[in-house]
Amino acid sequence: MLNTLSISTSGPGLYEFTRQASRFVADSGASEGLLTVFVRHTSCSLLIQENADPDVQTDLHNFFKRLVPHSDDPSMGWIIHDAEGPDDMPAHIKAALTQTSIGIPVSDGRMMLGTWQGLYLFEHRDRPHERQVVLHIGG
Repeated sequence: MLNTLSISTSGPGLYEFTRQASRFVADSGASEGLLTVFVRHTSCSLLIQENADPDVQTDLHNFFKRLVPHSDDPSMGWIIHDAEGPDDMPAHIKAALTQTSIGIPVSDGRMMLGTWQGLYLFEHRDRPHERQVVLHIGG
C-alpha cells in the first residue's frame, strides 16, 4: 500500500506527522510489516524525535542553525551554490546530515515507536513549501 502526504511548512522547523502515518498504517490493514517513509525533496529531511517537550525541537533547530548557518555568514564563504538564496545550500547540507528515508517496524497494526517518539518533517528552507512525504507499507 502506498500514499503520499502533503505537508505545508512555513519556514525552518519540525513538522510532526505521526498521526497521519499512524492512520495510514491502520487503514492499510497490515498487522505486521515495515513502514517506509520517504521525503521527495533535497532541502528538508525526516526525523524520529521526542514529541513531548517542544524545547527539544527548539534546541535541534538552533543546533543545526549554528552548525550550518546561511551562506551569507562569513564562515560559509566557501559555498558556491546559492541559486535560491543564502538558505539554499545550507538546506542541502542539513538534509545530507540527516535522512530522507526512515523504516519503522509495524506490529499489531501499529508503528513500533517509543512512548515519546514522533515522526517529523524537518524543514530547512526559510520560505513556505509544500512537501511530499511518501508512505509505503510492506510485509
